[in-house]
Amino acid sequence: MMRIIRTWECNIDKEIAKLKQQLNILDGFSAHRTTVLKIIRDVKKQKDKALAKYSKLYDKVYLSPKDFLVKDNEIEEAYRKISLPFVESIQRAITNIWTYQEHIRIRNVSPLKANGIILETLYSPLESVGVYVPGGAASYPSTVLMNTIPARVAGVNKIIMTTPPAKDGAIPPERLVAAKEAGVNEIYRIGGAQAIAALAFGTETLPKVDKIVGPGNIFVALAKKEIFGYAGIDMLAGPSEVLIIADDHANPSFVASDLLSQAEHTPGISILVTFSELLVEQVLWELNQQMTKLKRHADTKKCLKKFGVIIMTKNIDECIDAANTLAPEHLQIMTHNPRTLLSGIKHAGAIFLGAYTPVALGDYIAGPSHVLPTGGTARFSSGLSVNDFLKRCSVITYSKSALKTVYNDLAEISRAEGLDAHTWSAKIRLNPKSGF
Repeated sequence: MMRIIRTWECNIDKEIAKLKQQLNILDGFSAHRTTVLKIIRDVKKQKDKALAKYSKLYDKVYLSPKDFLVKDNEIEEAYRKISLPFVESIQRAITNIWTYQEHIRIRNVSPLKANGIILETLYSPLESVGVYVPGGAASYPSTVLMNTIPARVAGVNKIIMTTPPAKDGAIPPERLVAAKEAGVNEIYRIGGAQAIAALAFGTETLPKVDKIVGPGNIFVALAKKEIFGYAGIDMLAGPSEVLIIADDHANPSFVASDLLSQAEHTPGISILVTFSELLVEQVLWELNQQMTKLKRHADTKKCLKKFGVIIMTKNIDECIDAANTLAPEHLQIMTHNPRTLLSGIKHAGAIFLGAYTPVALGDYIAGPSHVLPTGGTARFSSGLSVNDFLKRCSVITYSKSALKTVYNDLAEISRAEGLDAHTWSAKIRLNPKSGF
């Protein structure tokens, strides 16, 4: 069911390199780039007309521009279709997310003052953000919350959501209710690369935004890559992934359940790293037992067979090395003293410590956003947070005496760069009568 790699039987560096290539979303871009570029060009030029054309082509739904915006009565109807416990769970999740994001929000600090110099840093929210929520088999209310609440905590005034509809033009009620509860201002039933292009350039109906966030398929990811510079983006996200470090103290049923929860994404990448042969045997047995109880067991089994890997190591240090090399989106540590491993972990999107901390907590309710770097990009990037919706601006103030103090250094550097006007712009302030 899962491929087993033993570090002492192979070149583990080469095997991990293969795994990293498998995780890399960029490898699939070239085959679709021409299509995505055409969609972007068409939306930029034809605007709403192109959105209607591509909605018909890809989502098999006939929409006119007046149908793009989700109306208030549709949202009201969505509330009637879902249960009160669902709404209450969404509200509690929002509270947790808001509390955490407010806690980590960067705030303006006191100015740095010395000898006629004042250095300040001001943080201000983006004015508008576009949140993309994918379609497919699930309704993804959690994606709505994890992208929207951090933006709201930052103080973003306008949050636009785009999401692909079903063939009848409908959007799952859970998605609409989550958007309303989270504070989304406008919802548009547009999906795919065309939605990303519309948010980047604007159309007659959809407004242009400053930043686009949210996951999607390879077409959405590639569209985000291509429009970067016209609008900001969060990241290029690939398939969901988990790497579990476990020792012989780990509960095999817990480990198996977490491997399955990632494979359930279809595609989802599930990796177990351990030095315990007994644990591997027990986990494989548990996978077979638990698999049959899943609603999507057939697809989950195929996914686990294709993307599931067990890496057998000689010791816990090799487990840590493998985790750092792969830099997973989700890293679970299920060992006797999981916190003692933290100091050795260098790269991970989010870390889940202990037997009672499944990744599902991070997906839905804990508070940190589940929008996380995938494909090894945790080596140089972080998960989405309130601070990704803030801009930083420096404010510099010098008195005449302070300028005089640094003038020689400024002049030396600017002369070395051959930029005489830079030197003169300082010199004229100190001695207006001096020649150029």
